[in-house]
Amino acid sequence: MRPDLFHISFYASALLILATTIFFTLLQQRTSKLNNKMFLVIAGALSLNAIAQLVAEIGYGHRFESEAWFTLIKLCQYCYFTIHALIPPLVLVYVNVVTGANSRFGRVKRIIFALPLFITEAAILLNPFLDWFFRYDDNRDFCRGFAEATLYLSAGFYLAVCIFTMVYTWKAVVTNRRIAILYFFMVCLGGILIQLLFLDVKAELFAESVGLLGIMISVESEDDRIDVDTGFYNRRALQLDLNNYIVNRRELWVMCIKVTNADIIPRVTGSENVDILSTLLSDYLKTKVSRSYIYNMNPQTFALTILGEDEEYVKNLATEILARFEEPWTINDNEYLLKAVIMFADMPKRLPSSADAFYMADSPVPEGNDKKILYGSDLNYLLRRSAIQNAIVNGLKKESFEVYYQPTFNLSDGSLHGAEALLRLDDEVIGKIPPYEFIPISEQMGLVDVLDTFVLGEVCKLLSGELKDDKCVEAINVNLSVLQCMKPGFVQSINCEADKYGIDRSRINFEITESVAASDYDQLSQIVSELKRSGFRFSLDDYGTGYSNVMSVFSMDLDIIKIDKSILWTAVDHELGRILLENTVRMIKQMGRKVLVEGIETEAQLDLLRKVGVDYLQGFYFSRPLPKEEFLKLLAEEKQKVKQ
Repeated sequence: MRPDLFHISFYASALLILATTIFFTLLQQRTSKLNNKMFLVIAGALSLNAIAQLVAEIGYGHRFESEAWFTLIKLCQYCYFTIHALIPPLVLVYVNVVTGANSRFGRVKRIIFALPLFITEAAILLNPFLDWFFRYDDNRDFCRGFAEATLYLSAGFYLAVCIFTMVYTWKAVVTNRRIAILYFFMVCLGGILIQLLFLDVKAELFAESVGLLGIMISVESEDDRIDVDTGFYNRRALQLDLNNYIVNRRELWVMCIKVTNADIIPRVTGSENVDILSTLLSDYLKTKVSRSYIYNMNPQTFALTILGEDEEYVKNLATEILARFEEPWTINDNEYLLKAVIMFADMPKRLPSSADAFYMADSPVPEGNDKKILYGSDLNYLLRRSAIQNAIVNGLKKESFEVYYQPTFNLSDGSLHGAEALLRLDDEVIGKIPPYEFIPISEQMGLVDVLDTFVLGEVCKLLSGELKDDKCVEAINVNLSVLQCMKPGFVQSINCEADKYGIDRSRINFEITESVAASDYDQLSQIVSELKRSGFRFSLDDYGTGYSNVMSVFSMDLDIIKIDKSILWTAVDHELGRILLENTVRMIKQMGRKVLVEGIETEAQLDLLRKVGVDYLQGFYFSRPLPKEEFLKLLAEEKQKVKQ
């Protein structure tokens, strides 16, 4: 009797798909994590099943020729059912590992979930004696036994638990993984039902192999988690893993290793190849922790996740890593010393969210810090950051942001020239928060453009209201952030805001810092030109603090250059500083721009500026930033002086 080629084609196709799945998994070296290992175990078990069924189907046509063939057929069926009963619980373990739910499975739960497997396997093991599971009749045809129902009941139980786990930990799994796992379930369930209803259609194993292939492509593939250049886990991988831990309420430690003199690499190598540092650090860190828990945050920073350990262990690990930085590192056959600072904190106690962990990784080392390992109370600034973040959100909701105005004055007669609009935040919990704290955080939160729009709106209201007919205030200065300037449609949004209030656009003077100007001269120059054509004015703030190209800066159509206070303060005490101030003012004036000096706090500084001959003055010597009501009061006093 010839073998059934229809059945053989199903099993051969399943085996080919499974072999391809295993081959590509090994080829891409996705074997280090627990879910990788579980995936290979499932693929291996299904491959053994495919081989067993393939051999049994080939031998089925020879079952009357000899007892050896018939014994081989029965042995293959026996192996098939024994292994196949293991597949559903293995899939459950895999799903628990992928979703992170395995951390919540204690000893008692594991015993309970193992009971269906024990019952099914017991029925299979006793089958040679009782024929409860399957048997062969007098014609040596395969017949199902009543105990085979335990296999389907067991599979249904584990499938239900898998679905419950997926629902419970839905947020811990990214969308493509959710879809892939659900697809795997649906394909497998379809194959099982077809073979259950139509025994001659051997679709179950083929459906399982196809579903597993989909899992490999969508779940086991880590292309979006791996940094292409270095081959290590990236920021996205850390984000996904931390979210997984949070959803599953797992406690862990997050450690950040920051190289503080990474700029040595391009100097000693003559190359901008920052992967050299990443390779150096990662090769060493792999000797301390598994590669699965190492994340390349940026060329200067690595993050580690540490599970199931206490603070003493993590502290000792940090000490060991820091000790390595006491020894030289070999770069291009030469040895160099690298400096590092290590931070670590527990999650979710000190780091309640992944955003806090990323803030620790991305934030610079606190100024004045002399420690090499920071933890515990050393990281209180992180709590401050979290509180400020909440204050920003609450400030926007409760309208607790306020615009202050710091006056600027004419040097020639001391009269009021204008003012600079400055944003202030007074939180009901923290109190007053300085701009140097909440502005960078608002940028990270993606809210800085909202704040900038708020400031511009408040200034427009003032100019179209109380200052509409005023002649003393020439212009109000409004600061622009680099994020706002680079935003698509920025010029149009500014013009729309001005049109809404019907203001004289020449009374708004936008300020951009020298660092912002240095970031992209061409684009900023175009923005400045467009807004200047609309009637707005422009100033360059903090001039003298950066290393920008002077010709590029002055090629922009600027009205005023604001000299940073550091130049003024140095000029009062040092001759070289005075020479720098004088030459800077002379150069600016020769280029046809007005000069404003900020940070004036003493009479001596004012006297020096009179000698140098600047145009406008700003500083605490004249006035601190004032709320709108006080600024209007000051303006009224200035008008009274003019009348007198």
